[in-house]
Amino acid sequence: MSELIIRQDGAVRAVSFEGEMPLEALLQQAGVTLAHPCGGRGSCGKCAVTVSGAVSPPNQAEQRAGVRLSCQVRLLGDAEVVLPDSHRDEQIETETGDRPEVLLPMPGQYGAAVDIGTTTMAVKLFELETGRCIGTAAELNPQTAVAADVMGRIGAAMGGSLSLLQQQVTGGIGQLLRQARAQAGIEGGPESLVITGNTTMLYLLTGRDPECLSHAPFLADTLFDTELSEDGKLVYLPPCMNAFVGADITCAVLASGMCQKQETALLCDIGTNGEMALWKNGTLYVTSTAAGPAFEGAGISCGCGSVAGAIDKVWLEDGALRVHTLSDAEAVGICGSGLIDAIAAGLQSEQIDETGLLEEDELPLSGSVSLLPRDIRAVQLAKAAIAAGMEVLLETAGVPMEQVDTLYIAGGFGSHLNVQSAAAIGLLPNELTDRTRILGNAALSGAVQALLNRQLRQELSRIASLSTHVNLGGNPLFNEKYVEQMLFGED
Repeated sequence: MSELIIRQDGAVRAVSFEGEMPLEALLQQAGVTLAHPCGGRGSCGKCAVTVSGAVSPPNQAEQRAGVRLSCQVRLLGDAEVVLPDSHRDEQIETETGDRPEVLLPMPGQYGAAVDIGTTTMAVKLFELETGRCIGTAAELNPQTAVAADVMGRIGAAMGGSLSLLQQQVTGGIGQLLRQARAQAGIEGGPESLVITGNTTMLYLLTGRDPECLSHAPFLADTLFDTELSEDGKLVYLPPCMNAFVGADITCAVLASGMCQKQETALLCDIGTNGEMALWKNGTLYVTSTAAGPAFEGAGISCGCGSVAGAIDKVWLEDGALRVHTLSDAEAVGICGSGLIDAIAAGLQSEQIDETGLLEEDELPLSGSVSLLPRDIRAVQLAKAAIAAGMEVLLETAGVPMEQVDTLYIAGGFGSHLNVQSAAAIGLLPNELTDRTRILGNAALSGAVQALLNRQLRQELSRIASLSTHVNLGGNPLFNEKYVEQMLFGED
């Protein structure tokens, strides 16, 4: 019997194991979450650790990175690992706006709305009788330890990790509920939950085999809109609209109110999965595109979440790049909003050209934080996917850009987005900057509304029924637009 000593956040604990053991597998068993944007291939370097003792020698991936990677190390006997501090994301978006006009809550004294994002998770706890929010909690989705995106998690689930992924998300929700209850000073509850998320997240939450989501024609064998009873709690899962347009977008559309208005409106949730909805003459055109996790700092050499020291704003002043960091701390990395600002400022200063070529080997920002050519490329790929998807959706519906009355931006990344910077790099249409409305975490907001007014389930079902999916996979128009949108700059 061998022993691994784990040191993190000043705490020490020991885990026993037999034979040889992958370090990452043992850390997962111990409940430790380290993000693996590359899916454990050893190419992103985000799971770097300090490890000593009886361990495997560095492989080629680790030699290139110059560090030990938890996804590559094998334990051969007694060992010790020192992990990075587990600082939680401090600014995960949980703002949900006002409660619904009619208070007709789900049963119980306390209830909670939960948003399971691909990268982050958020919970809001309510006193149901009054509709008062009494607790809020958020953290990274523990499933990022397995893969950064939905396709990676679908593959992992099909490869035997479905039970692990379900345990990670249910355990994460349980932890957030405990934090929210502690904040509210209550012991019991909640008795009712509304849990939203993209289709894959709901499959993994319920332990459902996602095989049907892994291949064409990508037809989900359930779109939820169901009520469950779990551990004495009443749980409502809102309807999804497609295999890759989930309940999070249905809830976001509800929160925007766009389907209640006589307007042509476009909603975009810019994140790991770029999901969009266009409301025109009683039809809701929806689509999704795989943007990847770059906008949330994953896969970026100096990327990080919204933690103290994260660069969240960058601008050009007197010919030099200036930065702002969260909590005004020393720069430790860059989060999504800062990343967009940095590239916009780099374009303005001509340190980056429209093809994404860097004038030098790196773009220095602050201290040791710099952007590398591969970081610029990752943003190009992500922004091209979003911008091209938006164009295809509009052209399919026969809507010229100038006819869009409102552009709603949903999601945590969009909450902190500088719209002018996004337009400067071509992520958002320049002509819609003055018609853009930032919604915050609209998925969570819609879940809150359904929790506090159960009659709104009918509206969620109606929204889903009005949807028409626009498939981008193998779509020649999308391919054409994607190539065009690879260039930086305003449309």
